[in-house]
Amino acid sequence: MNRALIVEAIVELQRRKLRTGLTLLGMIFGVAAIVAMLAVGEGSKREALRLVAELGLNNVLVESKTILPDKLKEIRSRSLGLSAADANAAMLVVPGAQSVSMKKEIKVDQLVYGMNIIPARAYAVSQSYSDHGGLQIAQGRWFQSEDGASLAPVCVLGARLAHSLFGDADPVGERIKLNHTWLEVVGVLVDRTSGKSEFEGIKLGLDDERLFVPWESGRARFSFTRIEDEIDGISLRIAPQAAPDAAARVLQALIAQRHAGADDTTLIVPMGLYRQNQQTQKIFTIVMSSIAAVSLLVGGIGIMNIMLANVLERKREIGLKRALGARRRDVVEQFLAEALVIAVTGALFGLLLGVIAAYSIASLASWSVAWSPLILFAAVAACVAVGLGFGVFPAKQASSLDPIAALRSD
Repeated sequence: MNRALIVEAIVELQRRKLRTGLTLLGMIFGVAAIVAMLAVGEGSKREALRLVAELGLNNVLVESKTILPDKLKEIRSRSLGLSAADANAAMLVVPGAQSVSMKKEIKVDQLVYGMNIIPARAYAVSQSYSDHGGLQIAQGRWFQSEDGASLAPVCVLGARLAHSLFGDADPVGERIKLNHTWLEVVGVLVDRTSGKSEFEGIKLGLDDERLFVPWESGRARFSFTRIEDEIDGISLRIAPQAAPDAAARVLQALIAQRHAGADDTTLIVPMGLYRQNQQTQKIFTIVMSSIAAVSLLVGGIGIMNIMLANVLERKREIGLKRALGARRRDVVEQFLAEALVIAVTGALFGLLLGVIAAYSIASLASWSVAWSPLILFAAVAACVAVGLGFGVFPAKQASSLDPIAALRSD
């Protein structure tokens, strides 16, 4: 299709501005719906992956339950609660287990630096905790094996906690007092604060507000009651080639056996949460795709309508061209050029409206937006395909007109 045909099509459509504009609306809204849907959908997928990374996509988690004191005494008659022995047994029994990390919350009476006394949550964690939780160090370092072996009084701070204590000052090397124990700050975590505080009902972003000490140091330097669980959580890293669901079933059976069937733990499979999230997203995508398809269909019908109207109004013009030697193919190309101009114009304006709509939806619903060349190409391709598809019939109708009858028409 040459440039002259496109220019002629633009001139012809400009002669009927109102009709052309109304026809464009269907294409614009259809493309905008596709762009917004794909952008929000892609953003939601990436956000889900980022959020579940905090839990560890290849991890299986076991958390101890918070139980009322009266019921806890009853459960302790059968189960001693979650323990380091459970973690060691999981490493030996669960198929595909690569590593394990543990955490235990330390009761905080006070956390002091200078004149600052702030509420905080502190945890004794194993060295592998940072790897399992995807934690990154912004300043200083994470714990080393020597820290645990020597029961070193050191700690790592979450980003928000560090800011609450030290403001914009560098906290590495400073000493803070947790309860009655002085600790040296050896590291600060990267701030992972996001717009969402939970994923599929699981709280996220809490590490930014916490203080961490080595597992051995925490167990030796801080006091714990005999009735509570030895550890609050186990994170078991599963090999990528292993099935997390199968590993979770084995781990659940192991914990149930070791705890005599006591309902004192919760099992979390991040991969399962991600699949659940994507299933919900799939339903959303289907609904939005249907809306976009209907809008594009309406736009396509509008193109067919305006093209058929143009054929009726331009019978004498078509007849004259045929009489002067124009082939049927030339007439088809002329009307397809007009359909193409409408489709491409609708696609461009639809892209702009779709971008605005995507960011508006993301702002109102606190969703994420992500873009890829495929999104833009799919929207434009769909619009052009619909425009040309619905323009074929009017174009063939025009080319099939008898030249003599067309010239005699009013």
